Amino acid sequence: MKMYLLSLGAGVLVGVIYGVLNVRSPAPPVIALVGLLGILLGEQAVPLVKRVLSPEPLNVSWLRRECVPSIFGHLPVGESARAVTKPVAPSKSA
Repeated sequence: MKMYLLSLGAGVLVGVIYGVLNVRSPAPPVIALVGLLGILLGEQAVPLVKRVLSPEPLNVSWLRRECVPSIFGHLPVGESARAVTKPVAPSKSA
């Protein structure tokens, strides 16, 4: 979560500098984000095509393991998810 906040802060700082200098951003934000999404999806086309052309089966677990982390990165985990995945210490019996 800290990296997301730092990224947001850097973006706000650049926006303030652009505003002070009265400069428009190099690309409209929505178009830039759609372009970045296209880049991320395009990067995954090569391994996907290789997998389809190989004799190995294409399944959801492979997609989740190989493609999803490259597109979404490591997503932040909320408190409720941490509680579910938190290991339980063995109980001591007397």
